[in-house]
Amino acid sequence: MIRTIFIWILLVVSSGILSDARAQKVALKTNLLSDAALSPDIGIEIGLAPKWTLDFSGHGNFWTINDHKWKHWLIQPEARYWFCRSFAGHFLGLHVLGGQYNLGNINIPINFLGTDFRNLKDKRYQGWGAGAGIAYGYAFPVHPHWNIEAEIGIGWIYTRYDSYPCAECGSKIDSNRAHNYVGPTKAALNIVYIF
Repeated sequence: MIRTIFIWILLVVSSGILSDARAQKVALKTNLLSDAALSPDIGIEIGLAPKWTLDFSGHGNFWTINDHKWKHWLIQPEARYWFCRSFAGHFLGLHVLGGQYNLGNINIPINFLGTDFRNLKDKRYQGWGAGAGIAYGYAFPVHPHWNIEAEIGIGWIYTRYDSYPCAECGSKIDSNRAHNYVGPTKAALNIVYIF
């Protein structure tokens, strides 16, 4: 339901903005880091002013691979301020994010700032999350229509989840638990096509 509403909002907003699009005001992109993690990513960035853009990106994974549950979807709109001009050089971003997940039987041996990712090896977590963060990035123009863009962000995510004793089990251990995560909220190496 939430996904359907978001898709309709994105289509309505983008159709209104794209109808007024001019050269070098709109870009399509994909995050190679998400793509490599089997989480296909797509984004659109729209120029609002000479130094301001609005980036809408999202990715998801809707399958189970070798008994590893890594199902999720995430949207992450971001307002960007460019130090020189849009789509080139250094920028700062302010993003919000939201999504749903169903993760389990994954070995990530990291315990970071109160979030123990090692629990994903023996348990399954299903829930939703929302948060906000700040980011820094740099766009490397490689052609009049092509950029390579690197970005890193930190922030906070609030999540509520149910947990299960294994990746395929149906008996709940915990229900509607809350967790606050502080740390990296964005890492991107984007290939960008600018119209």
